[in-house]
Amino acid sequence: QVSHAAMEPRACVAQYFPDGSTEVWTSAQSPFTARYILSHALGIPLQKINLHVPHVGGGFGGKAGINFEPLVILLSKFAGGRPVKLLLTREEEFTTAPLRQGFYGWIKTGVDANGKITAEQMKYIYDAGAYADYGVNIGRAGGYSCTGPYEVANVHCDSITAYTNHPYGTAFRGFGHLEFLWAVERQLDMISQKTGIDPVELRLRNALRPGSITATGEKLRDDAGRVDQCIKAAAEAIGYGKKQKRESNRRLHGIGLAALWKAPAMPPNAASCAIIKFNEDGSANLSVGITEIGQGTTTSLAQLAAEELSMPVEKIRVVPERITDLTPYSWQTVASRGLFMEGRAVISAARDAKEQIFDMAAEALRVQKADLVLENEMVYPRGQPDRGIPLQQFAMGYTYPNGNAISGPVMGRGSYVPRGLTYLDPETGQGYPALKWTFGAQAVEVEVDVETGVVKTLKVASAFDIGKAINPLLVQGQAYGGRLQSLS
Repeated sequence: QVSHAAMEPRACVAQYFPDGSTEVWTSAQSPFTARYILSHALGIPLQKINLHVPHVGGGFGGKAGINFEPLVILLSKFAGGRPVKLLLTREEEFTTAPLRQGFYGWIKTGVDANGKITAEQMKYIYDAGAYADYGVNIGRAGGYSCTGPYEVANVHCDSITAYTNHPYGTAFRGFGHLEFLWAVERQLDMISQKTGIDPVELRLRNALRPGSITATGEKLRDDAGRVDQCIKAAAEAIGYGKKQKRESNRRLHGIGLAALWKAPAMPPNAASCAIIKFNEDGSANLSVGITEIGQGTTTSLAQLAAEELSMPVEKIRVVPERITDLTPYSWQTVASRGLFMEGRAVISAARDAKEQIFDMAAEALRVQKADLVLENEMVYPRGQPDRGIPLQQFAMGYTYPNGNAISGPVMGRGSYVPRGLTYLDPETGQGYPALKWTFGAQAVEVEVDVETGVVKTLKVASAFDIGKAINPLLVQGQAYGGRLQSLS
């Protein structure tokens, strides 16, 4: 079990009012989920709980649910409605906050003469500690992802979440996948040793590809990702097969490679919403429900809105604070879904705003909407940029030179909800639990001191099939951060 150790410790300010309402300022990844849990636990109606969430100084899953917000609310109530603040010290973070869950894995694998996996039986046990928190969901994610990024025709997996007398566990970067993937990859290395098949080649022979069937019966689409290409890229980058292991009497060198996949692990109806509101000068404010926890997601969301509206990204301001009374709903900032799903809601909101602008422009320019173009903050009939009207003139509704006004301020609304997902059938374990899969591979070169047991990482190579990178620099930052966190 490992502590999240985010830069910002958990913090909360709450004030309880005589009418039974409460205002809460907290460091949370999921404002709307936290509000729902608080309502259920304290018996306060949802409309009387207002959460304020500014930028969060790191979470890694540890701030995905609630922490001690109920305690602070009750303290405020018993203090006569005075505001109460609670800020954990670093020591208190380590001793009172939830951790990564413990894990036990057992795997039995059948392999044919060519190294093709024919059958697997697994038993995964996640140590939830004294309280469930996110534990059951983590065990569920481990269950439907149990084979790792490999095609196995016959699968039996029991993924169990158990109560123990240990500190309680919660979501942690990877959400249960890191733990069972360690077991899967070690099993493949053992198979490689027994069969004499190169470990990289063994993984390539069994890798999932478009058209493959997962353990839950899902057929991977053509755009699902290519773990085989990630394996090849990581192997080439680390120099696999090109350099001999350097050995001395004391220090041994070795190269290892592991593949990965991850599903979002979210309910089928996890929705995201966004609102774009224009200002008088033609700039716009973007309001979203996901929180900024350090990845730079809000920067990428501003880029998406700016591209759709053909305006400089500097003119898009993402509202920094999430306020549940005012902010559009978003399920949670978890599950590798932030930009992927909120970005679609932002694009939808931008298109809605553009439609409102085109409605006004079509009337003002006496043309069909289909003939209009929005480019470089100008709206004009296709092929006639000289007739263009600045975007700013539509922001508050268009006004003719004689003062006659049409429409009103532009405010775009967008939402996104995944389609085609289902719960797993309780009898067969079949279903469609994953909206998308993230595929990747990691390779390392290490040096081992055989006398002290000290392991030194000499080189790391990573390859991920992420689809379209909206901001490549931020993507690199996430890759570097994940590697460093895994080594710490």
